[in-house]
Amino acid sequence: MDHQNTSKGSLPPLSCVRLAVDCMGGDHGVAVTLPACRAFLYTHPQAELILVGSAAALAPAANWPRTVCVTATEVVAMDDAIEVALRRKKDSSMRVAIEQLKPTDGARLAAHVCVSAGNTGALMAVARYVLKTLEGIDRPAIATVLPNRLDGFTTVLDLGANVDCTPEQLFQFAVMGSALVCAVEGKDDPSVGLLNIGEEAIKGSEVIKRAGELLRAAAAAGQLNFHGNVEGNDIFKGTTDIVVCDGFVGNVVLKASEGLASMLIEFIRQEFTRSVFTKLAALVAMPVLKHFKQRVDHRRYNGAALLGLRGLVFKSHGSADAFAFEQALVRAYDAARNRLLDRVHDRILETLQALPTPDLASQAA
Repeated sequence: MDHQNTSKGSLPPLSCVRLAVDCMGGDHGVAVTLPACRAFLYTHPQAELILVGSAAALAPAANWPRTVCVTATEVVAMDDAIEVALRRKKDSSMRVAIEQLKPTDGARLAAHVCVSAGNTGALMAVARYVLKTLEGIDRPAIATVLPNRLDGFTTVLDLGANVDCTPEQLFQFAVMGSALVCAVEGKDDPSVGLLNIGEEAIKGSEVIKRAGELLRAAAAAGQLNFHGNVEGNDIFKGTTDIVVCDGFVGNVVLKASEGLASMLIEFIRQEFTRSVFTKLAALVAMPVLKHFKQRVDHRRYNGAALLGLRGLVFKSHGSADAFAFEQALVRAYDAARNRLLDRVHDRILETLQALPTPDLASQAA
């Protein structure tokens, strides 16, 4: 399969990446975001930050290197309705941070990517309103990675932006997910699986069956590496590089995996502190336990991409601590540096235009 328009070598990495950060978003605001930003700057000398928040909150960062502070007078609360964020709080740190992605002097962007830990629904609505969607994309999707037993990652989307999806939208998620893995992981031909209740093509709802037909057509046209239907356990087996599902299912999978990981870590901690014998056993097994804890620690995988917009936006967990928020900054930096936005746009046009299906090809016109 030839993906020359989207191969990593055809688009050189950016030499400098500017990140706009909503410092007020999330459960903890600047108590988390500022320490995370400072640590990120230390480890990424080619990065620049645009910090957005109230003047008082950003005062500690006033003299940081490679940093500009932009004042916003309002904050989108975690329980604010979408309408409040979109129509009433037009000077919120979330909105101002997203607006940093808009062109300022011709082709130049003030920022290459925006990161926020704020209200997910509000972030998606404001980002879609300010940035609009790419041609050929009906709805943006949220994508992140989950660890698998191959010592790698599986990219899953959608994770909650779209509860009800059409077959065409699931197909678009596959195209965007392929571009994401291509850009960030350097895989030119990532495999795609469609989450279903069985591997057989005859199983699943009518929406899933139709989405499978579209994906098989794309595979036949040489535009996607479609593996076929996969089940929930395939996410953690690493059967495919990408797993596509609607937002309802994806959000359940994400929250269940995070809950299971936390439960396992706590169970091991309790079991190995019950007696002197178990403490000695824990000491012997410590290297293995540390590796296991790192692999299942959801903080290390924080940072979900909002794909399909005319700008690059990353969502951090609202409850993220400084370490987790720093990981979101790193993930956003890597995506922007490897030109994820350009790759998504190119692959959408390349894939949709090459398909023989009229209703899909027309969307890219």
